[in-house]
Amino acid sequence: MFRKRFSEVEDACALAQAIVDTIREPLVVLDKDLRVVAASRSFYVKFSVDPGDTQGKRFYELGDREWDIPKLRLLLEKIIPNQSPMDEYEVEHDFPRIGRRVMLLKACIVRYEKAHTNILLGIEDITVQRNLERDKDDLLRQKDVLLDELRHRVANSLQIIASIIMMKARSVESEETRRHLHDAHIRVISVAAVQEHLHASAGIGSMEMQPYLTKLCEALAHSMIGEDQEVSLRVIGQGGRATCRDAESLGLIVTELVINSLKHAFKAKTKDGQISVSYEVSGTDWKLSVVDNGIGKPDGVFAQPKSGLGTGIVKALAKQLDSQVVTLSGPEGTAVSITHATFAGGEGKTQPAA
Repeated sequence: MFRKRFSEVEDACALAQAIVDTIREPLVVLDKDLRVVAASRSFYVKFSVDPGDTQGKRFYELGDREWDIPKLRLLLEKIIPNQSPMDEYEVEHDFPRIGRRVMLLKACIVRYEKAHTNILLGIEDITVQRNLERDKDDLLRQKDVLLDELRHRVANSLQIIASIIMMKARSVESEETRRHLHDAHIRVISVAAVQEHLHASAGIGSMEMQPYLTKLCEALAHSMIGEDQEVSLRVIGQGGRATCRDAESLGLIVTELVINSLKHAFKAKTKDGQISVSYEVSGTDWKLSVVDNGIGKPDGVFAQPKSGLGTGIVKALAKQLDSQVVTLSGPEGTAVSITHATFAGGEGKTQPAA
């Protein structure tokens, strides 16, 4: 039916040209010698060329030979001999009349019954997209520079704050005030240690908890355990990964629990005191534990309201992590567990630590 309706060559050519002109993106029809047989109206408009100066000319001779791009010419010349299309070849070029453009070219072969062959060359202008991508990359680089500067200033500020607190602690006469200032100094130092390690892993999205907790505990031991104290602080277990956001909360929880153990778990003449920190992962479940071999304390200290700043911090952070805090204490010491465990079947509950 189609052949009967368009048996005349003129009719077929008119139909073909009409189809080409309706295509939104520029399209060029080439013969086997890469001469322009036809082009869409969008091609003439986009590249500011005249049909009379285009049809019948070799593609790479158009205009001021602006399409004479060696690699593009080589690819086009190989399409027919190799019988393979050209998929999305990107070209960036300065055109005298329209300026710099980034284009995505795609070509395919059209074969006719009488061994006649044409090449259809589609041209997509992606200049705006590429400019937006470059702007985005520039903004991301600027953001990284600003974040690095911010982290640097925060780290310096924390060190200055810690030094001021310690100087004030040495000058006050009240023993209670000195103790509170000393606690504040320790917390500032621990927050600085948390931020330093998180900064090193910020681009990863998640981080190994074992080296992170080890570095944090080393900072806590250095700032809190005196030379006359026989107390060791260590990280044990296999470890696992956590997001940087969760790692920050977990690090702050460890800080509070370690501070609490060092303040209350050991007597002045304690021998071989030990505090162990562990983080374990099983699928989507995880468990953080801080265990000491001190004198023990009543069960549920961290579950009771108004039981101190450290307790409030631990409870608040555990709630953010959708986890439960369980404290077990006795003559052989105290174990505090923060556990996030999801039951199968989507119950959405948290399983307490054993």
